[in-house]
Amino acid sequence: MSNKLNVLCVDTSTEACSVAVLCQNEEKQQVINDSFMLAPREHTKKILPTVEQVLQQAGLTLPEIDVLAYGRGPGSFTGVRIGISIAQGLAFAIEKKMVGVSTLQAMAQQAFKTQQAADVYAAIDARMGEVYFAHYLLKDELMVVVNEEIVIKPADLLALELDAAADSVLVGSGWAAYPELAAYFKNALKLDIEFPSAKYMLDEVVSCVEKSQAVLPELAAPVYLRDKVTWKKLPGRE
Repeated sequence: MSNKLNVLCVDTSTEACSVAVLCQNEEKQQVINDSFMLAPREHTKKILPTVEQVLQQAGLTLPEIDVLAYGRGPGSFTGVRIGISIAQGLAFAIEKKMVGVSTLQAMAQQAFKTQQAADVYAAIDARMGEVYFAHYLLKDELMVVVNEEIVIKPADLLALELDAAADSVLVGSGWAAYPELAAYFKNALKLDIEFPSAKYMLDEVVSCVEKSQAVLPELAAPVYLRDKVTWKKLPGRE
């Protein structure tokens, strides 16, 4: 791969459906074309036409893409599967590697890129009375998870007694779904970032490519966080 880098990123892991194309030249100057829409239950209809549209806007054809990226979750089971399946299919077609990006990290990265936030709590409504949650701090222009991403009941999260700094911010759909969480994190500022966007996954993708962390399509994997619990609910599964 040359120093030029073209990335196609898709995300359908939540109610949002987004596509972004990054064109980076040898001087690492970037041009980004993207599309973001709320399209619950319409991802399968919207995603491929949107990919075609954004590629056209970028003046690229699919074979000119160097890396396929995708929102790896956490999010809805169906949405995460759609996104990775589309990205895998395209990657197999052009024989290129893949990078998965956390949906929680993408929202934290958006908070940094748009609001210069350096301390971010991200929460996505996980349904079933739970949230997907993680805490991020800025390091070298990227938001990095402090401990790990978890799926947790709001009451259990409150029991952790996390001490949010005065300059921290909140992103994601989890805060509106469970107002008691936002009330507890009263020192933090809630931003108008409800869902992840493929555009804000690109920084992490570039970092992974530079670290040689892109993988073959057959090795691309989703992150459900809840998958072990789900399997245990099925008879005969552990």
